[in-house]
Amino acid sequence: MSDEVGLPEAVSMAIGGMVGGGIFAVLGVVAGAAGTLAWAAFVVAGVLAVCAGYSLLRLNGLCESPRSPVGYVGKFTDNTTLSGVVGWTFVFGYVGTMAMYAYAFGGYFVELTGVSTVASVSIQPFVSALTVAAFVGLNVFGAHASGRAEDLLVGLKVAILLLFGLGGVAYGATHGGLGFGLSNVGIGPLVAAAVSFVAFEGWELLLFDQENIADPRETVRKAIYISIAGATALYILVALVTTNLAGIDAIQQHAETALAVAAQPFLGQAGYVLISVAALFSTGSAINATLFSSARLSKRLVADDLLPSRLRDESTDEPIRPLLTLGVLAAGFAFLGSLDAISSFASLAFISIFGGLSLLAFRERENLQTTVIPAVGTVGALGSAVALLWHLFDAERGTFWTVLALAVVVVGVEVLYFERETIADEVQSAERRVENEL
Repeated sequence: MSDEVGLPEAVSMAIGGMVGGGIFAVLGVVAGAAGTLAWAAFVVAGVLAVCAGYSLLRLNGLCESPRSPVGYVGKFTDNTTLSGVVGWTFVFGYVGTMAMYAYAFGGYFVELTGVSTVASVSIQPFVSALTVAAFVGLNVFGAHASGRAEDLLVGLKVAILLLFGLGGVAYGATHGGLGFGLSNVGIGPLVAAAVSFVAFEGWELLLFDQENIADPRETVRKAIYISIAGATALYILVALVTTNLAGIDAIQQHAETALAVAAQPFLGQAGYVLISVAALFSTGSAINATLFSSARLSKRLVADDLLPSRLRDESTDEPIRPLLTLGVLAAGFAFLGSLDAISSFASLAFISIFGGLSLLAFRERENLQTTVIPAVGTVGALGSAVALLWHLFDAERGTFWTVLALAVVVVGVEVLYFERETIADEVQSAERRVENEL
């Protein structure tokens, strides 16, 4: 039997990387910005994700052999530094998403167990950090243990979410119907779409692992489109049910557990527990899938001298040092950050990446289709970034400065690493000039 990944497994991998963040980690934040039009925010973000997916697949098809998104930048710009910056931004974006998933996991764990403090100290940050540590340990045992866990987690969470969504629609239809909130059209859904962009992170992981996929060009193409469409449909369904049954006030008060609150009207306390358990499976699945793939991405970046060589471990084929490094960073973010700050930072990272790669695809245009779709992805990403920052500055000034500080630190670290030789040469030249003047 072949060990290569087929279409069903590829779709499962992509959905496993997406759904945990979109439903359980950011829905409360999205609903807070868009209200009952939260479903529309996911439509907008889904369209931009499809444009980004098309752009990356277009670049992949222009390569002689399948490459990763980092490889596209190197091939089409011939700029190693820019390629490395994109690779680092991917890594930091994945750290942010893992922290977001872990934060949501901690929130649901606290609500489900009813234990929020010990000795007057909140246990949620500790639960979040320990969750990341647990999945680091799972991945240290290797791909087989991680892969088996992922298959189980994805199946369970999708089944429970479908039960929630379809049950909620049936309940709403017999209790006054579900409102789409079309009378509240405004800028809210556009801002919320920017916040929800991280909900569509995950499909691009397939492009980093094409050597293990059967007929990679065709399988990856189908899996990306199927997974984005499926995730968007699920997000719309769940957002519609949640905002109608839980209500915007309840969502804002319980942003981290909004779905569980929405399940109570038609499933009772059992529904609250069921959705909370699904949230643990879902966010755990997303941590596992993202950690697994980002560690292997980091290993490749080390091999290409795009990450420090100290992360290389010659004693094993498993990326142990990247796993530990990513785990420490994600646990630290989850322990110290807020849900708004973490999700906004992660969204901004992926908006920047997908917008930049869409621009790269636009440069390689040949006809109307290869012009319009990447152009929509580029302009949409730029508009999303502006909308996100404007919203944070206007409504959440503290979160704005936190996200801006994180972005500056990340860009600063990247520039210092890739320009370290140039900076060192300039410092030495300055020292020699000073010595000569003396």
